[in-house]
Amino acid sequence: MCDAGCVPGDHGLTVTINATRADHDLDWETDESYRLEVSTKGGMVRAQVLAATVWGARHGAQTLAQLFTATTMPAASVSAKPKMMLLAVATARVADSPRYPHRGLLLDTARHFLPLAALLRTVDAMAASKLNVLHWHATDSHSFPLLLPSVPQLARLGAYSSKEVYTPAAVASLLRYARVRGVRVLLEIDAPAHCSAGWTWGEDAGLGPLVLCAAQQPWRSYCIQPPCGQLNPANPAVYSVLRAVYRDLVRVLPRGEALHLGGDEVFFACWNASQPVTDYLAATGRGRGEADFLNLWAEFHAGSLAALDEAVGAVGKAGTTAVLWSSHLTRPPHVDSYVDKDRYVIETWTEAGDALPEQLLSRGYRVILAAKDAWYLDHGWWGRTSYRPWRAVRDRRLPSSAGTPGTVLGGEAALWGELTDATTLDGKLWPRAAALAERLWTDPSEPSSAPGVEARFLAHRDRLLALGVRAEAVAPQWCQLRDGQCA
Repeated sequence: MCDAGCVPGDHGLTVTINATRADHDLDWETDESYRLEVSTKGGMVRAQVLAATVWGARHGAQTLAQLFTATTMPAASVSAKPKMMLLAVATARVADSPRYPHRGLLLDTARHFLPLAALLRTVDAMAASKLNVLHWHATDSHSFPLLLPSVPQLARLGAYSSKEVYTPAAVASLLRYARVRGVRVLLEIDAPAHCSAGWTWGEDAGLGPLVLCAAQQPWRSYCIQPPCGQLNPANPAVYSVLRAVYRDLVRVLPRGEALHLGGDEVFFACWNASQPVTDYLAATGRGRGEADFLNLWAEFHAGSLAALDEAVGAVGKAGTTAVLWSSHLTRPPHVDSYVDKDRYVIETWTEAGDALPEQLLSRGYRVILAAKDAWYLDHGWWGRTSYRPWRAVRDRRLPSSAGTPGTVLGGEAALWGELTDATTLDGKLWPRAAALAERLWTDPSEPSSAPGVEARFLAHRDRLLALGVRAEAVAPQWCQLRDGQCA
């Protein structure tokens, strides 16, 4: 420890952490607040963390760790060895709680497989930054790496290789690891679009075609991005397979945990070019116009939600909230008819100036923001997208739900996997994702150019490096040593 004037002293340290409730639920209703007090008397430093839940207590302990730093005292002589010491604040009093209950980060393991070690390392960085939801975009048209006991065909045919799969044991390991660190895992099985790899076995199994337009060319005629593929909403077997998928997932997820059902970028041209769908539309008295395909899209979601409910009931767990991406279906006026605000949370991937989040809030929906012009961390490496530096990430504000019946649950940074694998993961995520963490925890009013903000951010990058996270450099080292002179 260091006395006044930074003279090394022989101090003791006592840390007490108390949670007043035995409630271990971790969801959007969890109380994550805490109080932290540090005092010094004589040669003893005492730190006390008090919280309602273990999750708040954990945040308090994380803050306490940020009030300590290790350094070296200059050697007394050329021949003497420098001495290590621990610097700590002598007194502190903190009362803290998050502004938003959903502080998320999306990882895509379908476009590039990410080893379990990379996911665990990401969870460590999230916990250090007080992010609390790992949105795991596990499957897409490119691959299906989840090895599920009830439908192993999906991974057997859909994974890149037999070694690039997530076994039930690996999934359970990730869930346990994340939960201990106060991080929920929001699993996403994207459907009905973004389905191709792993879904082509239906006819061989006597179930009929489960997927349509799979890897069809020219791809621009059938999907947003290759390989193409959309589930067949006219085939009842699709819902039976989804029920089995959901049942396997619900068994390992915590009771009541939400499940992300995807739901965006449905390409009507695929369904319109598929005879099973056009025959089904005709048989049910519908045509082939936009309204008919919107109705069919909503019918698919109703079927998949029913499959989820049946899966939840089959394993004896509480009701599960479903999350959907924003889409044409979730925009007014269609959302009023097709998306039940009591069952669905809508995650909007919109840009500044798009009124969709406010429109949904005014209708009473719960909304998660994934601002693609600020929080899509894969942007800047492909197409016409632009890289967003940490200041742009931090300074993007969320809409207010004040005066509306809706709720802003929070937001997410997204790192889509087209050009990201385990070798580039850390640098693209960190420390920029930590800038979003500050926005979602504190919702600060001061801009990133305000005094002290950059120094605090760069210090957190150092903490991430100490965890083994290969966070990218965001300022010259000269600037890091001279707070405010490069802002």
